Amino acid sequence: MPNPPPDTLAGRSTHVLEVKRSRFLAVAGPADSPHSALALLAEVADPTANHNCWAYRIGDDYRSSDDGEPSGTAGRPILAAIDGQGLDRVLVVVTRWFGGIKLGAGGLVRAYGGAAAECLRTAPRRPIVRYVRVRIACDFPDSTEVHDALAQCRGVKTSERFDATGAILGARVPEGSVPALKNRLRDATRGRVRIDDQD
Repeated sequence: MPNPPPDTLAGRSTHVLEVKRSRFLAVAGPADSPHSALALLAEVADPTANHNCWAYRIGDDYRSSDDGEPSGTAGRPILAAIDGQGLDRVLVVVTRWFGGIKLGAGGLVRAYGGAAAECLRTAPRRPIVRYVRVRIACDFPDSTEVHDALAQCRGVKTSERFDATGAILGARVPEGSVPALKNRLRDATRGRVRIDDQD
C-alpha cells in the first residue's frame, strides 16, 4: 500500500528560542515552488541579523544554507527538522542575533534544528492532495451526469471539446477519487461513458 501524501503548512508559524543570549527566530511557511520559497525567504530574512539560515523541501527538490555559520550547523539541521516532521512544500528560515557567547558546532545544530522543529510542531497543517488527469468521452445526453459526477468527486474540468457524437472532457481529479468517479459514471450511464487516466 503506498504511503499517504505528506502534509504541508496551512499558513505561517513562528517560534522564538534564546540560547546563551543568542536569539533565534524561526519562521515556517508553505512554498509550492523553489521560486515561492526564495520569495518568502527574501520577505522574512532580517538584514540586520547576524545570520538568516534556511532550508526548503519541495518534493525531491531541497536546498539549505548556513548563511555564514560553520558548515553543516544550520541549514542541514533545519532540513532535517522538515523531513522529521514529514512535511513537504515548506520553507523554514531561522534568524540568529548573536549574543556574544559562542555555542560551538553541537550547540548550533541543537539551536537551529530545535527552533525549526518546534516551529513546525506547532504550525497549522493541511494535507497535500495529489491530482491525476483523466479524459472522459460521453454522448450528449450523458453530459449532465458527467458534470455532476465530476463535482461530487471534487474534480475540475480543464478542457472540453465536441464532435459529432458527443463531448470529450479533460479533468483533474483527486487521486483517491478516481475509482469513485468511474463507478458513478458507470452506474449513471450504464457504462456508456469512457474514462481514461492520463499521465
